[in-house]
Amino acid sequence: MIAQKKTQFARIDYAIVATDIILFGIIDDTLHTLLIKMKKTGHEGKWAAPGGLMDVKESPEDAVKRILEEKTGLKDVFAEQLGTFGAVNRDNDGRVVAIAYMALVHADPAILRTTEEYAAVCWHDITDLPKLTYDHGEMIEVALERLRAKLAYTNIVRNILPTNFTLTELQNVYETILSKKMDKRNFRKKILSLGIVKKTDKMKTGEKSRPAALYAFKDKEYHAIDIL
Repeated sequence: MIAQKKTQFARIDYAIVATDIILFGIIDDTLHTLLIKMKKTGHEGKWAAPGGLMDVKESPEDAVKRILEEKTGLKDVFAEQLGTFGAVNRDNDGRVVAIAYMALVHADPAILRTTEEYAAVCWHDITDLPKLTYDHGEMIEVALERLRAKLAYTNIVRNILPTNFTLTELQNVYETILSKKMDKRNFRKKILSLGIVKKTDKMKTGEKSRPAALYAFKDKEYHAIDIL
């Protein structure tokens, strides 16, 4: 008897590896995550974080770059490994272990696109998420906890802001992600005392309030620093 050829990864005897990306951005002073709408049988109409199977010749980091570009149209996105999600029943199609990443982007100028494999790609308020598939709801919760923790001891916030920003905009980002108000005077005093931002020669105009000085981060590298 000739053995039947295995045509679906659900029949493979060993686990395979996927990469999923929880991408955060801020729109209208509200934290959002980027999701894609599924067409796949058994998942129709549900939403998922961008993700996919990792090629045999690529690293997880290279998979993140490829998947984000292919499924969202985004390039040069900051991402760091979040953790491994390996529940036996996390994917009904087969034994799939996911390496999850948390990613940050300045959302306003981002031009999104996806492939014909999906029905849509768009930002969603993290406080009002649609029905999610797989274990991506859990991934978002873990990623949000990680992001909030890292605000306190790293300069990670720079990856979600535009190149130039006002100190008010910087404070708004902290307040939005942490879901709490901060004293304006104390916040500015701490940020300026750390020497991590510099005043540019530009001003923000065109709003009801008077023009405000624009700042930029001095260091483009991601590193630890005692902020909060």
